Amino acid sequence: MRKFGLYITAAMMATGMMMWGTPMASHAELIVAEANENGDFKAGDVEENESEDSPVLVAAANTQDNTVDDGPDLAIQSRRKAAEEEAKAAAQRAAEAEAVASKREKVVNYALQFLNGPYRDGGSDPRTGTDCSGFVKYVMQNGAGVTMNRSSVAQATQGVPVSASQMQPGDLIFYGNGSRINHVAMYIGDGQIVHASTYKTGIKISNWNYRAPVKIMNVLG
Repeated sequence: MRKFGLYITAAMMATGMMMWGTPMASHAELIVAEANENGDFKAGDVEENESEDSPVLVAAANTQDNTVDDGPDLAIQSRRKAAEEEAKAAAQRAAEAEAVASKREKVVNYALQFLNGPYRDGGSDPRTGTDCSGFVKYVMQNGAGVTMNRSSVAQATQGVPVSASQMQPGDLIFYGNGSRINHVAMYIGDGQIVHASTYKTGIKISNWNYRAPVKIMNVLG
């Protein structure tokens, strides 16, 4: 009996060693193995589902879609629009200034073609004879399309007053005795004027301050 018991014990120990010598499959591996057997599991299923349903990725996608319509982008778009409008306005101002400068140059050149023309009191045509206000009226009308009054006193009420430092070619300079205006000339630049002066000199060029100016007017814009 004693030997039989020893045999039994030895057999049980050998069986136990065999059982514990083989690693047991984990619970997860058994589940995967079962899924593979049934054809329900594919490699990468978990990763793909997580990328499609991830709240973080969905939130990021929604944020990217909304940046065009709200938030800082609106401020950027507003500043960009304002800059574009200012650039257009600046370009328009530059074009207008260029047009006025061209107009001034044209009227000055038109006036200078009558140099040495005859002076005639009450005259209004520099080709046959004109006085100072008649000369200005004729030149402005035909050289710049600007209608002027007939007398120098009345012409001094037209346009916008400017200072000597602001005057440009084509501006009108009025002279007088005291504050009484009795003569008008056109500024041609470089400190000079063209005007119908006297019977002796006719239409000529003089320094703009050969007499004390009473008023300077811009009628060309």
